[in-house]
Amino acid sequence: MTEIFLDSLVSADPAAVAPAAAPQVLVHASVARKADVVVPIRSLGENHRGRIARHLKALDAHDRYYRFGFAANDAQIDRYVNGLDFERDEIFGIYNRNLVLIAVAHLAYAPDTGANPSAEFGVSVLPQARGRHYGARLFERAAMHARNVGVSKLYVHVLSENTAMLKIASHAGAMFVRDGAETEGYLTLAPATLNSHLTELVNEQLAQVNYQFKVQARQMRHTISSLQSAWRGSDRAEKSE
Repeated sequence: MTEIFLDSLVSADPAAVAPAAAPQVLVHASVARKADVVVPIRSLGENHRGRIARHLKALDAHDRYYRFGFAANDAQIDRYVNGLDFERDEIFGIYNRNLVLIAVAHLAYAPDTGANPSAEFGVSVLPQARGRHYGARLFERAAMHARNVGVSKLYVHVLSENTAMLKIASHAGAMFVRDGAETEGYLTLAPATLNSHLTELVNEQLAQVNYQFKVQARQMRHTISSLQSAWRGSDRAEKSE
């Protein structure tokens, strides 16, 4: 897995992840991904809680089953979102041009503070946004942040039938152990470098700029739409006189 989205700004580090050996390994793959394309991924905070809830509620029962391990209903999603701790964990999201969250990732840190800190990754992508590798991009973003704060292992706990998530993690170099209907994967993260810190900083700044641009563009569209409606109303009033 490379550690950068903008090759022209910071050189890629092909040794960003060094998978460790593990017993009962079922899948082990390290596949170089295609040419980098900028995907604005921004950190989400308290003020995004409502949008996160709307994103998760837009998933159907099958997608909720994959995301949570059970077909969570709206009330259960509300409890999950209300329980998000933005001070402790990291939430990342991808917005479309209409400021709809089309993909969300949760990087949850393990409660222990031992010598080998770990975190768990979870992701969801709306159906209309699939096929664009957003899940993989979010995994990369979360892995980069995790290594930059000293996490040594990034875990994914998924249903064994969730081939999309298994593919994302395996392409990053994760190791897997299957336990019946569930599969646990982990990615051993390399120590942070100056390059990884700079890359994350650049990516976050670009995402913030992109978000503000989308906000301004939406406001402009609303203004134009209001003016057009007023003009149409004026035209109709003149014709009726």
